[in-house]
Amino acid sequence: MPKFNYTALDARGNETKGTVEVANQNDAIGRVKDMNLFPVKIVEADKEPAKGAKGAKKGAATRPGAKGGKKGGAINIKIPGLGSGVKPKVLTTFTRQLATLVDAGLPLLRGLRVLEKQEKSPALKEILAQLAVSIEGGSTFSEGLAQHPKVFNRLFVNMVKAGELGGVLEVVLKRLAEFSEKAQKIKGKVKAALFYPIAVMIVAIGILILLMVFVVPKFQEVFAGMGVTMPGFTLFVLYVSNMIKNHILTTMGVMVVMFIAFLLFIKTKFGRLVWDNFQLKMPAIGPVISKVAISRFTRTLGTLVSSGVPILQALTIVKETAGNVVIANAVAKIHESVKEGETITAPLESSGVFPPMVCSMVDVGEQTGAMPEMLMRIADDYDEQVDNSVAAMTSLLEPIMIVFLAVVVGSIVIAMFLPLISMITSLSGDEPDTK
Repeated sequence: MPKFNYTALDARGNETKGTVEVANQNDAIGRVKDMNLFPVKIVEADKEPAKGAKGAKKGAATRPGAKGGKKGGAINIKIPGLGSGVKPKVLTTFTRQLATLVDAGLPLLRGLRVLEKQEKSPALKEILAQLAVSIEGGSTFSEGLAQHPKVFNRLFVNMVKAGELGGVLEVVLKRLAEFSEKAQKIKGKVKAALFYPIAVMIVAIGILILLMVFVVPKFQEVFAGMGVTMPGFTLFVLYVSNMIKNHILTTMGVMVVMFIAFLLFIKTKFGRLVWDNFQLKMPAIGPVISKVAISRFTRTLGTLVSSGVPILQALTIVKETAGNVVIANAVAKIHESVKEGETITAPLESSGVFPPMVCSMVDVGEQTGAMPEMLMRIADDYDEQVDNSVAAMTSLLEPIMIVFLAVVVGSIVIAMFLPLISMITSLSGDEPDTK
């Protein structure tokens, strides 16, 4: 009879390892559960790769009962690259639905099966199937989620893990759903605010190219036939028109190269720091980006701490999910401060990124022991400020973009009519006085 090596958790969460002699892997899972243990990994002893063995595949696993699967393979399953097509909105809906089902008393495995049947996204549907199989095989929900890092980030996985250990998975899932919904709401508002100026810029560039390639050359032919002396501004516009018309491929190539160079620059460590710092200091848009970053920092940290994630681990996750290098560097300093036994407030103030009001509220939260609640209050306050800032930015950008478009088009029109005005003026001066 084959032997199976198992790794399991006891009621206190301590890891236990051992060996059972049973007929197959399913019997091994049942035997471990009968011992009041929660199986994490079960592998047939004869087929378990030796430590450091050459050619051993890290994380190799086989779905129990899958076609072509080897009997006794590890129960953990990982599909490389799967899940990259899952949209944030779809993931948020799934989290909310799963939280509702678990809160209603439905077992987690059955809840995943129910959501799998009704899921329309093929990528997420496949992931839910893999999660269900993983849990059936004895893995925890957080371990199953960790096998799909492209869909479930460390924030999601660690919060679920904390919920499992604390027996409050439904509460954690609700918090995750609320967190995702608010994040999507803020992101949508910022995108909507930026849509108008971007659309106006695209229209302005299109009109500019149309005028320079088709309209201005016609005026140049007329001026050449009339022998009109052209002002300097008109000559400049005609020169730009000829450059765009005669070297349009070169111009487009230069623009593409500059864009690619910019993308490569911001992928470097220094370039990303410069770009993120510039975003925070941009006029009109900078304050909105800064408030969004602060709201994201406080809400993420507050959600993690209130869910039972240790503060140092929570700060590490916040740093990785900050989305801005300047904020991430500030969080790294906070992490080192807390690691040395100091407070969060001191590095928060010295970073220069967070306003005095935020630092003061965090200080009060530390002193009163209500840090998670205070962080969530800051996040709610900044979400409201983002709403107001986005509305103000939109109302400010609209007239600016209209004036910009009017100036661009108007300058070209004036440049084309200046020679005609000069010619009419000279003709009026040459007329004989009949009085």
